[in-house]
Amino acid sequence: MDFTVSEKMKTIIEMMDEFVDKEIIPMEPEYLSRPFEDMLPAIEEKREMVRKMELWAPQHPKEYGGMGLDLMDFALVSESLGRSPLGHYIFGAHAPDAGNIEILHLYGTDEQKEKYLLPLVAGKIRSCFSMTEVDLPGSNPVMMDTTAVKDGDDYVINGHKWYTSSADGAKFAITMAETNSDAAPYLRASMLIVPTDTPGFNRVRNISVMGHEGSGWPSHSEILYQSCRIPQKNILGPEGHGFVIAQERLGPGRIHHCMRWIGICKRVFDLMCSRAKSRIIAPDRMLESKQIIQAWIAECAADIQAARLMILNTAWKIETLGGKEARQDVSMIKFFAANVLQKVVDRALQVHGGLGMTDDTVIAFYYRHERASRIYDGVDEAHKVSLARRILREYEGKQTR
Repeated sequence: MDFTVSEKMKTIIEMMDEFVDKEIIPMEPEYLSRPFEDMLPAIEEKREMVRKMELWAPQHPKEYGGMGLDLMDFALVSESLGRSPLGHYIFGAHAPDAGNIEILHLYGTDEQKEKYLLPLVAGKIRSCFSMTEVDLPGSNPVMMDTTAVKDGDDYVINGHKWYTSSADGAKFAITMAETNSDAAPYLRASMLIVPTDTPGFNRVRNISVMGHEGSGWPSHSEILYQSCRIPQKNILGPEGHGFVIAQERLGPGRIHHCMRWIGICKRVFDLMCSRAKSRIIAPDRMLESKQIIQAWIAECAADIQAARLMILNTAWKIETLGGKEARQDVSMIKFFAANVLQKVVDRALQVHGGLGMTDDTVIAFYYRHERASRIYDGVDEAHKVSLARRILREYEGKQTR
């Protein structure tokens, strides 16, 4: 793998880093204490600045208004923007819209692209992704109770979903539902576009996550589909290919998440080191003088670097060899980077002491909301088991000395 970063990308990253530091991070105290809707005017002002800098929608195709960066370059961008909870949103690179845009770009009809993709890339509307179900394991997406049954020219959807991220205020959902109950397990589900104003699409509530319901984009909703009728033309790709499409969405999506986590790690690592340098623990002694603090800093620096290089290598593999050849690597970075993230955030909070428990820094926000990194997009345990099985298959009939 060539780790050389082009001069163009160096300039882009420098511009983004400066923007995050000067324009976005100062917004965080308000973001941590007020409803998201109250901040929208200020957020839209920053988004317009990004558009004028021609840095909008970095990973999305140029023909739809994005920068058209490849996966490797966007990994670097995601690291930069991940240093603030608002970074990806203000640059038009946020989940779940990012993944939904990829699906619409690859599988959408011309009509679907005109109606949903173009305004989504432009940041004029938001969307949500509705797959996880209340009573079934999210780590096994072939198990699905939500059904979409044909009736005339329509599908009628019934089911119960939750953790439908960003449904509050979204214009449409991409919903995964079983359309072919008699097919093989991996060919039963389809992906369907469901406008959120459709009768029968019922957003029950925003789920409280560790005491915080959230609102607007940074929220997770419970959804009831009750005889929700949509036209059959709202299907994405061939019928029964929902699982295949989901896998295509999740592979690159995990790169985005993992590099965002590296950005978070770098941010809280900087805060941890600054705190160690400035916190007085005795006359003429700073917290940095404690060997345990020095050990934590050294370990975190090594862990961050190891995770970062693993993620970039995986992005390179996907770009050059394809997603199938990178499956083991994707599983590896998912659980490894998530655990590095949790460790670094926890150590940063510990170094800050009582201050770390407050929202006077961004650390407590990350501690609350990024614990889920070990759960979503496949729990750590599922990735470890899958990875181990694939590795062990390589040793079948193999003699070693």
